[in-house]
Amino acid sequence: MKILVMNGPNLNMLGIREPAHYGRETYEDLLALIRRHAEETGVEVSFFQSNHEGALVDAIQQAYFDKVDGIVINPGAYTHTSVALLDAVKSVSIPTVEVHISKVEEREDFRQVSYIRLACVKTITGKGFAGYLEGMDFLKALAEGEAGDGC
Repeated sequence: MKILVMNGPNLNMLGIREPAHYGRETYEDLLALIRRHAEETGVEVSFFQSNHEGALVDAIQQAYFDKVDGIVINPGAYTHTSVALLDAVKSVSIPTVEVHISKVEEREDFRQVSYIRLACVKTITGKGFAGYLEGMDFLKALAEGEAGDGC
């Protein structure tokens, strides 16, 4: 099973950026946690982070050609603005889980809209870094025919 973990704008600044919402752990801490989990669960994982919408679209499209089985994505601010990311996920038909470190539903009004969610099999919010692991586990179970409800 191959999973691509994607992060959008400003997530490379974890540990520095708004620690009240995102904690003090760094982006490298996140990657290390995901690598350990992937190793423990027998999943091949790759990573992509960009602050640029088009680069994220390109990575989603490349995932199709790389035969990726699932995507875990935290689109960051593009969650609320990017039809392009929605269309990219729809075009590749790769099961995708939307993840947010913070509980976006309890934050600013503009954060209540998620375009990409329309193409995702599951959304996970407010579980910190553990949300990424839950997303990976969900995609693995889905591939094995064991996943339940994505909500």
